[in-house]
Amino acid sequence: MNKEIKDVFFDLDHTLWDFDRNSGLAFSKIFEKNSININLEAFLEVYSPINFQYWKWYREERVTKAQLRYGRFKKTFDALRIKVTDDTIDKLSEDYIIHLPDHNYLFDGTIELLDYLKQHYKLHIITNGFEEVQLKKLKNSNIDMYFDTVTTSEAVGVKKPNPRIFKVALQGANAIPEESMMIGDTYEADILGAEGMNMKTICYNYHDLKMPDKQVVVNHLLEIRNYL
Repeated sequence: MNKEIKDVFFDLDHTLWDFDRNSGLAFSKIFEKNSININLEAFLEVYSPINFQYWKWYREERVTKAQLRYGRFKKTFDALRIKVTDDTIDKLSEDYIIHLPDHNYLFDGTIELLDYLKQHYKLHIITNGFEEVQLKKLKNSNIDMYFDTVTTSEAVGVKKPNPRIFKVALQGANAIPEESMMIGDTYEADILGAEGMNMKTICYNYHDLKMPDKQVVVNHLLEIRNYL
């Protein structure tokens, strides 16, 4: 237990909730539902980096929610040279959001870690995901009861790393930055954003990226118990 820390804030996607696995299952479902005959593995190989880029643009306010939802599909199908109408893209985009929370695999160690942390700290979520989807993910994966507050970028109107979302989350949690820990997978959004508010940080290095030497990094969630 870290006596300097009172509140622990988590990112959700790629940190606790296994986004890639659950997303792949959702795509399989919506392609079948809409009679799209496509190799899922080939689609995801092209889609994943495109989606990653669109989320970066979304964080930077360079695209809207609607542009993200449409653009990531359109660009992927264009790259694969598959002709799909705009109406179909809109339908797939809508179905994806509907079915994404249907599958709720968590990363290994999630429940064990949350059970441990809940005994010693107040737990919270700060996420850049869409509000209606993120709340369903928490509820459907049966981890919503662990968290005292949930702060979404859509509700606040800005995204991590914007300081405002961290301010709103800290205020909602009645937490002091210097007594708070942020845990997330995205260095720019989660780590730098939180450090800008004087919060402590742990990077769950899901993307296996090189991190600054001073950064606390874990490769498995249960390693977090070494610091908290």
